[in-house]
Amino acid sequence: MLDLAVATRAETFERMRDPLAARDIAVGHVETSERAVSLTESPFDGYDVGFVYPSRIMEGAVADAMLDVPWVNDREAILRSRNKADVLTRLGRADVPVPDSVMVSNPADEAALAAAFERLDPPVVVKPNSTTRGVGVTTVHDLDSFLGVADYLDLVHDYRATGDRSFLVQEYLPDARDYRAMVVDGEFVGAVERRLPADARERGRWKHNVHRGAEANGVDLPDALRTLAERTAAVLDIPYLGVDLLVTEDRAVVNETNARPTIDSATKYEDGFWDDLAGLIRRTAER
Repeated sequence: MLDLAVATRAETFERMRDPLAARDIAVGHVETSERAVSLTESPFDGYDVGFVYPSRIMEGAVADAMLDVPWVNDREAILRSRNKADVLTRLGRADVPVPDSVMVSNPADEAALAAAFERLDPPVVVKPNSTTRGVGVTTVHDLDSFLGVADYLDLVHDYRATGDRSFLVQEYLPDARDYRAMVVDGEFVGAVERRLPADARERGRWKHNVHRGAEANGVDLPDALRTLAERTAAVLDIPYLGVDLLVTEDRAVVNETNARPTIDSATKYEDGFWDDLAGLIRRTAER
């Protein structure tokens, strides 16, 4: 029996425990945040391998040092995926289609901000470079409003402890379908389409994040989109990856990636998903 350390107790932990146990992998919870941890005596049990590096990088480093195990997605994979600008740059240079985007590093003067805004057709999307779940993402229709949003971000970034002082200005694809494709060890294993309920759209909501009320339904993606997701994981060199695709009538782009994606209900994955995931965990343990 292989012992797997999982640094979350949310849906992923509950959904993976029984299927992996049936494949001789015991899933254990490693609590890395919102607690006090001795730095001289480890509070953790012994494990053979870890399932994605903890989300809080500072606390995760302590657990990583104490556990001394290989991770399915290690620290570098988490940091790479979390940096939206890094992801889009790497993918664009590898000819993977991405939205037209500009990174702004604060503080930037008004001329630089205006140039960033005017590079794209309004409305534009403004999003913090390293947040998740749609936090802080907004659309802006005119230059004055954009400069106002930038002022607010400048106030936030003025706090010295703020680690990331950058944000993205990105083209807006209003009619795009929003898909989350999952890739395990280079192979597409399933996808969902994320859609807001009709009443939410009528109220002007447009973010398709599940944590903000969108519904995720399993879909059978065409081969071209499956290949696009697999290419993305290969370019980023991340073995377990959620790839967010925006698809319009005439194009498909990779919008973001998530190296700590939630495992959804089994009905939303291809046959053999749990075998593929167990295989990746075993290969990681052998490193």
